[in-house]
Amino acid sequence: MSLILDAGALIAYERGSRLVAALLAIELRAHRAPITHGGVVGQVWRGGTGRQARIAQLLAGTRVMALDDVLGRRAGVLLARARASDVVDAAVVLLASDGDTIMTSDANDLEPLVHAAGVHAELVVV
Repeated sequence: MSLILDAGALIAYERGSRLVAALLAIELRAHRAPITHGGVVGQVWRGGTGRQARIAQLLAGTRVMALDDVLGRRAGVLLARARASDVVDAAVVLLASDGDTIMTSDANDLEPLVHAAGVHAELVVV
């Protein structure tokens, strides 16, 4: 079981979300690193100064996967199947496996992608 983070989860953590902090603590106790991809980092990263120190700390313990050609193509296929258009969201969903949890602020956008991907992942709204 993995915890997948989208941009909303990172922003919520930056703003001090207790829910995000609690779920991350569970991951740490289980010796698991949360997972995201470089596109998500690009959506939230603005240089790391000031309040972004919290995001920098979170990213230091996060497996950041590459949004490379392979993941990009898979995301495109998923977008066509779901009739959606957000590559970053599709790539987040493709990081998940059955039993995983995806933390998001936009479950309405991710839910059709999860369904189209055929993955049984829980969406936790932050």
